[in-house]
Amino acid sequence: MTVATSTPGESLTSLLSLQPTSPTAILALLTTIFILTLTTVFLTLNVISPCPRAPTANELHFTDAKTGQRRRFPRLANSRNADAQEEVGDDDDDDTDDASPVSLSIIIPAYNETTRLPTMLSETRSYLDARAQLSPSFSYEIIIVDDGSRDGTSTVAFTLAHQHATAKTMAIPWDRREIRIMTLETNRGKGGAVTQGMLVARGEWMLFADADGATRFSDVELLEDRLRKVRDTEGRAVVVGSRAHMVSTEAVVKRSFIRNLLMHGFHALLLLLGISSIHDTQCGFKLLSRPAAHRIFPSMHAEGWIFDIELLLIAIKLAIPVAEVPVTWHEVEGTKMNLVTDSLVMLKDLLVIRANYWMGRWTVR
Repeated sequence: MTVATSTPGESLTSLLSLQPTSPTAILALLTTIFILTLTTVFLTLNVISPCPRAPTANELHFTDAKTGQRRRFPRLANSRNADAQEEVGDDDDDDTDDASPVSLSIIIPAYNETTRLPTMLSETRSYLDARAQLSPSFSYEIIIVDDGSRDGTSTVAFTLAHQHATAKTMAIPWDRREIRIMTLETNRGKGGAVTQGMLVARGEWMLFADADGATRFSDVELLEDRLRKVRDTEGRAVVVGSRAHMVSTEAVVKRSFIRNLLMHGFHALLLLLGISSIHDTQCGFKLLSRPAAHRIFPSMHAEGWIFDIELLLIAIKLAIPVAEVPVTWHEVEGTKMNLVTDSLVMLKDLLVIRANYWMGRWTVR
C-alpha cells in the first residue's frame, strides 16, 4: 500500500483548486499561507539576525596606562563577558580584575579615530578633571573601545592615556581619573563596541559618547540632573541626549534634501514600531544608571548603527524610565556613515530587531 505525499507547494495548489466560495477552503488557504509566511520569516531571521561573538582573552584585558601592567577588566554577571572570563581563568600573575567603583564611566566607541579622538578626549578630560578637583567624592573612568581599527587608534589612545596618567601637574590620584583602552580584534560595529565597554564599566552612572566630540561634553550635567528626577525605586533610568530641538536650525536645514527625507522617514517608521516618546533615538550621547545598564546590555544583540533602538526597546520592555534632554550639538567632518548604504542597512536591522522580539527568538535576560 502506497501513501501519497505532497509538498507544501502542491498542498497550496490543491487548496487553490477548491471552490473559492467554500468557507472551509478559504480558511484552510489562509491558514496555510500564514504558516508558510511565519516559517519563511523564522528561517530568514535565523540567517540574517546578528549573533554577537564572545570576547577573546585579549579583549578582556587592558594595559594600565600608568604602570604598564596587564590587567583584566572587571566581569559583569549574566553577560557573555562573564562567561568568557570564566574560561580565561586567572593564570596571569599581573591580572587584577579591578572592579572598584567610580562615579561616572564614559564609553567612547572608536573606529579609525586617530584624527578626531585627541580633540574629543582633551575636551572630555578637561571637564572631568575640573569637576574632580572641585568635588573630592567624584571619580571617573574613560573606556576607549577600539573597534578593530586599522589606523593605530589604540596606539594613539594609549599615548594620550599615558600622558594623562603621568602628568606632573595633575594632583588627582590616577584611580579617580583612569583611562582604559579595550582593543577589539575584529570590527563589531558601533553598537558592539558600546556594549563591550558597558559590560566592563565600573561607574554608578554610565555614559556613551561619540568619538567625534559633536556633543558638548559638559551637557552630561543636564542628563545627570534629569536622571536623578526620573529614576525608579530600583535606581533605573535611561536619559537620551537629543538634537530634536535643532530640526529647524540652520545646521539641519542646510543638510541635503535626501538626508532630511531619510531622517523624517526613519522617525515615521519608529512611530509605527512603538517608539513614540523619544524624538531623537540616534544621538550618540546617552546616560544610564548602573542598575539600568546591567539589565539592558546583557540582552543586547544589535551591533550596528541601529543598536540604540534595541537599547530603548529593552528599556521599554523592562519598564525602565526613559527621558530625553536637549543637548548642544554641531556637525563634525569625518563621519563613518554612508548615507544611502547605511540607511538601508539600518532599515533592515530595525525590522530584524522588531521581528526577533515579536516572534520570541530574542528575550530579555
